[in-house]
Amino acid sequence: MSLNAALATASRALDVFSTAVQVSSNNIANANTPGFIREELSLAPENPTSRGDLIIGAGVKTTAVRQAIDQFLESRIHNTNSEANAANARESIYTQLEGQLRELGDQDLSSRFSSFLASINEGANQPEQDPLRSGIIMEGQSLASDITGLRDHIDQLRTDQTSQIDNLVGEANNLIDEIADLNVKITRQETNGLSKSEAGGLRSRRYDALNRLSEIIPVQFTERPNGNVDVYSGNEYVVSSGLIQHIETVTTSDRGVNVDTVQFDQTHSQVPQSGGQIRGIIEGRDEILGGFVDDLDQLAGSLISAFNQIHSSGEGLEGYSTVTSTTQVDNPNSVLSDLNLPSSITHGSFELKVTNRQTGITQYQTIRIDLDGIGGNDSSLEDVRAAIDSAANVTATITTTGQLRLDADPNFELRFGNDTSGALAALGINTFFTGSDSSDIGINSLIKENHNLLATGQGGGPSDNSNALQLANVLGQPIDSLGGSGIDDFYRTIISGIAQGSAAEKAKAAGLDQYSQSLQSQRAQFSGVSLDEEAVRMIEFQQAYAASARVIRTVDELFNVLVNL
Repeated sequence: MSLNAALATASRALDVFSTAVQVSSNNIANANTPGFIREELSLAPENPTSRGDLIIGAGVKTTAVRQAIDQFLESRIHNTNSEANAANARESIYTQLEGQLRELGDQDLSSRFSSFLASINEGANQPEQDPLRSGIIMEGQSLASDITGLRDHIDQLRTDQTSQIDNLVGEANNLIDEIADLNVKITRQETNGLSKSEAGGLRSRRYDALNRLSEIIPVQFTERPNGNVDVYSGNEYVVSSGLIQHIETVTTSDRGVNVDTVQFDQTHSQVPQSGGQIRGIIEGRDEILGGFVDDLDQLAGSLISAFNQIHSSGEGLEGYSTVTSTTQVDNPNSVLSDLNLPSSITHGSFELKVTNRQTGITQYQTIRIDLDGIGGNDSSLEDVRAAIDSAANVTATITTTGQLRLDADPNFELRFGNDTSGALAALGINTFFTGSDSSDIGINSLIKENHNLLATGQGGGPSDNSNALQLANVLGQPIDSLGGSGIDDFYRTIISGIAQGSAAEKAKAAGLDQYSQSLQSQRAQFSGVSLDEEAVRMIEFQQAYAASARVIRTVDELFNVLVNL
């Protein structure tokens, strides 16, 4: 009877150690498989048996095959993944923005401002020379084109980020479905938690899916006794007790560009702002790129307003026979200060000069702009039209599109000066630039067609350069809308802020990447496959298997002895 027990014990040992060799063999085979988690065979003594007064051990048994996994470490990795990918996304957007600015080359906006200023200074020396006047207009056109071109490129960058978000949303939803599907398969294979072994291959795939999902959106997970995992993002469930919640995009308009926000499709709450590649891209698109668009709009709007304020009070080599304001007004009877105009209008006046081309005699009319808020008679566009129309040899009308049009009688021309109200610049009469921000800045078509309308003087004749000298100083003079900075200083501040933000984001991303790598190293040490260790285990199992086989041979020899007695 004892020989039979010994034979059974050795037989079970052979089965156990062959299983151990199989587990090690599987580990070695997947040593280079990304995301594979090392499996371990758990052994325990078999229940002993009694023989008389003796309790005899019955050998060894296998209890489970389990993964070597530290779920707390996995959670730390997921959190770091979210933060690192958000930082890397923002860093990438900073890099793309810096590439568009080209501040280290000669095609940057700073160089274009300098060229424009140089052309004005050169033109101020001989304002009656058409090539110099043409140079100012051409440089102004180039500056406006560069600003709108830069705005178009930034808008395209923002659109590209939205496309990337759409792709990530699709990938995230596929991962969510994969996790839910693996939950079912793992539960079935592990027989609803009754088996102590784990479906290692399926669980490795699920950990991979969770790891990648954590890079896209922040996630946390908890494992149930039946092998399922519940996955949450912030306070919202993603996978829970058989329920699945995907994420979806919602398209809105922001700064003239269609952008996508991301929300959960069941609760419609926003994806958490604590990290993840999607959140990093959204922040980069709306805060970094969108913030630069705001600054560029402020810069362009201030340039348009400040330059036109000076230009509209000056004169060219000839006057206008007809001029139409570039600004359209919805209601000509509304008070001017209540209208949405490119620049503000204040209480003041401007001078209308009507010159007889044959006699050279000029009639002067002061057009008052009443915006003092007293008496309820503040000026509207209709009031301005009536005041101009009352002057001799000029007709003022308002077009069907809400623009003020001035027509001089035959042999007469119109000039302007001494605008203390800002009305001419705001309405777009005798202006150099058109538009209101970086999306639509341009050059007045009348000036492009007739260089003599470029207002370089203030009525002192062809060689008068008094207005050109003021225009040459516009880039450096303090502007209230820029917080008291000049246009040059404001742009340098923008570029400096981008450089500092980029450097800070790079440092943050590098730090998070290093931390993530240290966590991955810890994971590799705890859950990865060491070929040396597995080789040692294989030798141990081989020797144990050989010893168990030797026991069987010994028992066989003893049986032969008994048979031959």
